[in-house]
Formats: sequence, C-alpha cells, structure tokens
Amino acid sequence: MFDLDRWREIFQSINKNRLRSVMSGFTVAFAILLFTLLFGIVSGLSNSFKDAFTDDAMNTMRLRVWKTSKPYKGLQTGRRIQLKNEDLSFIKKTYEDEIQHFTARIYKNVNISYKNKQDNYSLRAVHPDHQFLEKTIIDEGRYINELDLKNKSKVLVIGRLVKEDVFGNKPALGKRVNVSGISYKVIGIFSDDGGDNEERIVYMPVTTAQMIYGNNDYLDQIIVGYDPKLSLDEAIAFGNKIERDMRKKLDIHPDDQSALSIRNMAEANKGVGLFMLALYFIVIFVGSGTLIAGIIGISNIMIFVIKERTKEFGIRKALGAQPSSIIGMVVQESVLITTIAGYAGLSLGTYILSTIGDGLEDYFIKDPNVSTGIVVGATIVLIVSGLIAGYVPAKRAARIKPIVALRAD
Repeated sequence: MFDLDRWREIFQSINKNRLRSVMSGFTVAFAILLFTLLFGIVSGLSNSFKDAFTDDAMNTMRLRVWKTSKPYKGLQTGRRIQLKNEDLSFIKKTYEDEIQHFTARIYKNVNISYKNKQDNYSLRAVHPDHQFLEKTIIDEGRYINELDLKNKSKVLVIGRLVKEDVFGNKPALGKRVNVSGISYKVIGIFSDDGGDNEERIVYMPVTTAQMIYGNNDYLDQIIVGYDPKLSLDEAIAFGNKIERDMRKKLDIHPDDQSALSIRNMAEANKGVGLFMLALYFIVIFVGSGTLIAGIIGISNIMIFVIKERTKEFGIRKALGAQPSSIIGMVVQESVLITTIAGYAGLSLGTYILSTIGDGLEDYFIKDPNVSTGIVVGATIVLIVSGLIAGYVPAKRAARIKPIVALRAD
C-alpha cells in the first residue's frame, strides 16, 4: 500500500545525503551504460557480417580453377585448368540429391550501345538458377530460362543502373541493344541488394556466350546451391567431397590450392559464427564484471549509509517504530536510486549508440543497437542487487537495541 509519509522521508533522506545518493546512482548508471555500449558494438559487428552476405544465398559454394602450382601424375607445373560443360554435368549427376540449384558463369567485359548512348559493363553468362543463388530481384520482365539456353537466344537481363545509363527514363523492356557489335533483346531488368556494382551487370544465357565467344564449351566458374537442410558441418563435408572428386577428375594435386579451390559459404558462416560467439562471451564476461562492480559499489555505499544512520534507527525504535518499517524504508530508497540510475544509464547508452551509429560504419560496425530484453534484464539484476544491498545491512541494524544504537559512533 502506498505510504506517502514513507516516501516523503525517503526523499528527505536522499536530499540530505546528496553526495552519497549521487555516488550510488553513478555506480549503477555507469555499469548499465558500459553494458549497453559493449553489447551495442558487438551487435553492430554482427550486422556488418550479415550485410556482407546479404546479396548471395547462404547455401552456396563456388568452384574456380587456375594454373597448377604442383606437378601431378607426370603433368607439369603451370598447366592451365579449364572447366567445361561436362564438369558441371558431372557435379549435377553425382550429387543430385544434395544440390538445390546450380549454375556456371562466364565473365566478359562488353560495350553496350543504344542509339547515341554507350558504355562498358561486366557481363555474366549464367544458367536460370543463378537468379536464386545471387538473390536477383526482377523488377521488370523475366530472367533467363531453359528455352533461352536451348535456343542460344540473344537476350539480356540488365541491371537497374545499366537501364538508367543507357535508356534513362525511357522503357527498356523489349528494346534491342548492341553488345560489342551484336544485337540483343532486353527481356528483364533487375535490382540487387549488393549495391551499385551488382546493378551495373548484364546477364545472358551461358550457351549464347559459349557460341559467340569462342564457339566452345568452356566455363569460368561453377556455383552450387546445396540443400539448405544440411547443417554447417554437413555442408562443409559436402564441399570437401566435391573438391576431392573434382581434383581426381581434373588431375590436380590434392594440396594444389592454386589450381582449384572452393569457397564454401558454410565455412564462412561457421567462422563468423564462432568469432561472434567468442566475442559475445568476452562481452558477457566484461559486462558481468561491470555489473558485479556496480553491485559491490552500491552494496558498500549502503553498508556505509546504514552505519551512518544507526543512531537515527535507534531513535525510531525508541519511539515505537517496527523493525519492518525501518527495513522497508531503506530497501525502498536503495531500489529507487538503483532504478532511476539504471534507467538513466540505459537511456544514455541507447542515445550514444543512435548518435554515433552512422559514423562507425568505417570501422565495420553497422547500426549498433542492443536488445531491450538484455539491458532490462541487466537493470533488473542491479535493482534486485540494490534491494539485497539495502535489505541485509538494514535488517542487521533493525535488530540493534535502541540503547546500543544511540551509543553508536
């Protein structure tokens, strides 16, 4: 039940002992402030790692080849490895049950012109599944399909910024553009969360590129989207298995990383996950130490306060005050100071994170924030600690006989 007289006494006590009250509050506020900032920065690091992979499917592995750096089976060093259609077919057939999507890539730099406008762009020749592996967003028209591959169609899917460069505000869908001297039809316009560089790319069917650029079956890269139900360890093992089999097929030394390598997103995800877990443990350790320091600080101050007010408690008991009322008053004062200071520390920490957040992106910290539940939980811990810090010495003081209390120095 709300007792106005008790609250009046509590505020009088706080006003009378301003320095002590400020010191108690500062200890709690600083602990919560530091706790908030630490978790906010770690959250910002986590956001940056997530953004780094935002424009690619997380269940992918990319196989690339180059020149050999080790002799193998009588074959000399420096041998150029070339991926072909048969290698993609081998992977599709051998691992059909584990593969969700697949595509090859052929890279070219081309000049695209339309009427009096022209510029140079990166071209990727791909399979239809590339749309899902790259998380391509079709804004207009459609993506490359199987019929385009079969017919070796001269069609393009262009990025949003390519459309703006070449066509401006005019419609681009269905128009024909000149690509290094050959006419292509624009069948789609896409956007990509990867940013401007990804939206200055054009796509064409891989079979069309093979026919036009060399009339061969060469591929520059193979990308596989494995079954998303695989765990990280299973996906890593799957990638290692593909690498071993491809090394055997292409006659590459098992330790030759120059000739063949696979960039498996599962390995990257696991590495990031372990790094963030370790970072969170460090922050929890440091944050817990900060909270413990705050708890010890307010406990020591409350012990000093109780000792300082021993005579006051003796007079209260001599006038008939019950021990429970003395304990209750001290506990309420302790909880009040802790709650106000904790909220102040939380508010200040949140404000600092929101103010400096944009300026931390150069340090790989994006949108630093902290879960309300975590900080509120930490504040509750301090409030409960403040309650205990006030209750234990207050209970001891309330047991002292009035005559003994009045004689206390």
